[in-house]
Amino acid sequence: MENRRRFIKKLTVGITAATVGGVGAGFTAKSYRRIIGANSTVNVGIVGFSDRFKNSLFPGFINHCNGLNFRMTALSDIWSKRREEGSSFIKSKTGWDIAGCRNNDELYAIKDIDAVIISTADFQHALHLKEAAEAGKDAYVEKPFAETMDDANEALEACRSRDIVVQIGSQRRSGANYQAAYEYINSGKFGDIVMAEMSWNVNQPGRWRRKELCESIRPADVDWQRFLLNRPRVEWDPRIYLEYRLFWPFSSGIPGQWMCHQIDTVHWFTGLNYPRSVVCNGGIYQWKDGRNNADTLTAVFDYGPDDDLSKGFQVVYSSRFTNSAGGIKELYYSNGGTLNLDTNEISSLGGLNAGDASSMDLSPNLLPSSSLPTSRVSVDANTGGDPLTSAHMKNWMECILSRRQTNAPVEAGYHHAIACTMANAALRTGQRVHFDESKNQVVAGGNVFKY
Repeated sequence: MENRRRFIKKLTVGITAATVGGVGAGFTAKSYRRIIGANSTVNVGIVGFSDRFKNSLFPGFINHCNGLNFRMTALSDIWSKRREEGSSFIKSKTGWDIAGCRNNDELYAIKDIDAVIISTADFQHALHLKEAAEAGKDAYVEKPFAETMDDANEALEACRSRDIVVQIGSQRRSGANYQAAYEYINSGKFGDIVMAEMSWNVNQPGRWRRKELCESIRPADVDWQRFLLNRPRVEWDPRIYLEYRLFWPFSSGIPGQWMCHQIDTVHWFTGLNYPRSVVCNGGIYQWKDGRNNADTLTAVFDYGPDDDLSKGFQVVYSSRFTNSAGGIKELYYSNGGTLNLDTNEISSLGGLNAGDASSMDLSPNLLPSSSLPTSRVSVDANTGGDPLTSAHMKNWMECILSRRQTNAPVEAGYHHAIACTMANAALRTGQRVHFDESKNQVVAGGNVFKY
């Protein structure tokens, strides 16, 4: 695999990609493989057998593995139950013999692993990505990229120091509608963004709960110390292990799980890497089940150039577990109208009309109505999974072969980690927070935010 990487890297010098994360004009992933030999199989290891892997990442991989000559060969999980279930599940679906590894040291000791898919606990993503980079393995890593800036900084440095292909699980970047929105905004036709409103609302007391598993899991079957990594050395707690999204510092909850998806589109569409400041509040208003992460949260982000405070826009993000009205929304506003990524429509809604314009001797500013495309992904077999994740997985696999940058490179994850860490810090400190680029740290009330 290393020889193949060096050969492809030399081959692709001077070729400009024709599409975002694509494999270039006149070339396809299969074209590169024919040049280097079509019998070279890319062997993939799985780091963490999670529900996300089983229900979305695995189907997305299977949709494209035959055509691109990829296969899964090993799985690492520190819980014996999931390790055995994962190996059996993959074997039953594909016929592949999967090596079950007790930990990542055993996984990376397998010499023919070329790449890994990481779907472990939220706080582990960055540290597991760092391990993959240090082992020289390409990686698809679920979001959030990191829950603290210390972890984010370590992972970013490790990835930049090695020639690996990284895809962050921000699958919106592989959606046809989101790519069209990016092109539309950057064409100038939309006008300057004046505000964005985003929401993610459910009414699910059982969200992120694993009650039956918590009652049945045996601590002897789990490598608890490996699970904790660099977090406080707390005593065994099945809820922290299985319901980690409810407990800081093992997850920020809403910011790391949901906000990171939507705030990432702001960075992508605008080219701004992080907000100038964030304020946030919320709390545990309904589901008082022992969690310490909020069930309701609202954050307000200020975006714009640091050297010109007269330019910029606001992003308002709200999320709740206690009432599902409003659902999931992503709305971008300009003076001329609205871009709605829920309905995939561009309209003059809210634009400057003739009556209001004439009172200030201005011309009306109303966007023409149009629609964004929806995502359609060709697959090898009808194995299910969501189309965005399938497209995102295919992009990663093609980029492993071409050595091109993915749709969601490591920097995209780093930047959403900054924004989400800022929101989490603002929530927990009650301060307006900023990002100190000289320290690569989030600062609240003059102090670096840790946990």
